[in-house]
Amino acid sequence: MAGAIASRMSFSSLKRKQPKTFTVRIVTMDAEMEFNCEMKWKGKDLFDLVCRTLGLRETWFFGLQYTIKDTVAWLKMDKKVLDHDVSKEEPVTFHFLAKFYPENAEEELVQEITQHLFFLQVKKQILDEKIYCPPEASVLLASYAVQAKYGDYDPSVHKRGFLAQEELLPKRVINLYQMTPEMWEERITAWYAEHRGRARDEAEMEYLKIAQDLEMYGVNYFTIRNKKGTELLLGVDALGLHIYDPENKLTPKISFPWNEIRNISYSDKEFTIKPLDKKIDVFKFNSSKLRVNKLILQLCIGNHDLFMRRRKADSLEVQQMKAQAREEKARKQMRSEETADLLAEKAQITEEEAKLLAQKAAEAEQEMQRIKATAIRTEEEKRLMEQKVLEAEVLALKMAEESERRAKEADQLKQDLQEAREAERRAKQKLLEITTKPTYPPMNPLPAPLPPDMASFSLTGDSLSFDFKDTDMKRLSMEIEKEKVEYMEKSKHLQEQLNELKTEIEALRLKERETALDMLHNENSDRGGGGSKHNTIKKLTLQSAKSRVAFFEEL
Repeated sequence: MAGAIASRMSFSSLKRKQPKTFTVRIVTMDAEMEFNCEMKWKGKDLFDLVCRTLGLRETWFFGLQYTIKDTVAWLKMDKKVLDHDVSKEEPVTFHFLAKFYPENAEEELVQEITQHLFFLQVKKQILDEKIYCPPEASVLLASYAVQAKYGDYDPSVHKRGFLAQEELLPKRVINLYQMTPEMWEERITAWYAEHRGRARDEAEMEYLKIAQDLEMYGVNYFTIRNKKGTELLLGVDALGLHIYDPENKLTPKISFPWNEIRNISYSDKEFTIKPLDKKIDVFKFNSSKLRVNKLILQLCIGNHDLFMRRRKADSLEVQQMKAQAREEKARKQMRSEETADLLAEKAQITEEEAKLLAQKAAEAEQEMQRIKATAIRTEEEKRLMEQKVLEAEVLALKMAEESERRAKEADQLKQDLQEAREAERRAKQKLLEITTKPTYPPMNPLPAPLPPDMASFSLTGDSLSFDFKDTDMKRLSMEIEKEKVEYMEKSKHLQEQLNELKTEIEALRLKERETALDMLHNENSDRGGGGSKHNTIKKLTLQSAKSRVAFFEEL
């Protein structure tokens, strides 16, 4: 009896010790996952679990997003998951998304999983028209998306209509032209065929390199009012803070790069920006909600932190990731070289076979001519000779056809060999680039205390302040200028390709269907403002910070 009671008590004790849990659903760009989380878990516990499950190490770009009364919010790392203003109905749902965007995707995104998640997110934003994309750029981006999904173009496999069920272009673009789905597919496929030899990760990276220069890429927009009460849009991105007219999200009226900003803070709904130059007055604006100010500050802190860290030496973690990436690229290069060698050997064998068949065809032709020249004395001999001539002619024809087929096969193999060697060259070039390019250390996703040379915080009630130290800001300004020039050079060839397609389809454009953003984009292009995003920001910062602050106040 006593033993049974003790057993029940022991079981009850174990039952009490088991932690209480709740179910969480995590939605990524291409999958859904469910986890049992302990009630005491903080945001970091859940975030780390998701990253480990995905095999993601470049965690500083991402966050867990949810929505509060139509306002986007992000899970705080140091706060309990259930203490957030989220629905308590299980499963509690969060979206695992990129919160911060790189300045240069090719240089900053190391892991293939990171590149892939960015590719999927940016592609969706373009198709959902959250990022404006001109028609000609939409077609080029679609061709890289097709390469990423289907691999190399093969006309015997990718026949007409193979893209019929794919969502590749924004609906706005499709409606803007008097073009059938077949016509769009033809133009996408023409560019798709040129991407032969690119692996999935290479195609996705090319997509991001083009998309990152779109005006709305990586920008978070917020409705604000200046001290005069004028309604404006604030844009926060990897480059800095930008002020827009509410009707024009493409071109900012003024910009303030991160290296010009010393301090940002808010008190209730009022936000204050202090320029680096202490002689310049602060400028203020108001947002609609306190929670919006909290989100703006989060994005400012994260973007500024990444901006600074990009320009410092790599952390040990990033150095390890870069080393692993180099090893993987080296393995791919070796596979590429082996493929090229096999293709070369096969091409040589096929070429020799083609030569042998051509020789046999020539011999058959000679035999036919000899037979024709032979004197035919009797009708029977004549009939037999005619039959032999016919057989010789058929044989010669077959030999010639086979020779031609083999010759074409040899030519195709030579082309494959050339493309394989080109892929090998690109792999070697990428390997060289990754060993020589500047590297970027990770940002701790926790809003933990930063080193004394980074920033200082002060929090009182509904007020929060964040100071940006001016250490090395002048040097950073010079580096940024150099980066902008290099980026513009890379964009030149791409712009020529896009202009060629734009000219080709211009006659089919239905002007009456143009949206406000289409018209704004055309106006920018006509004024010569259709260049790179970096160039646009550069022009906007030619005036002194003092002049720009005064301009903002008078809008």
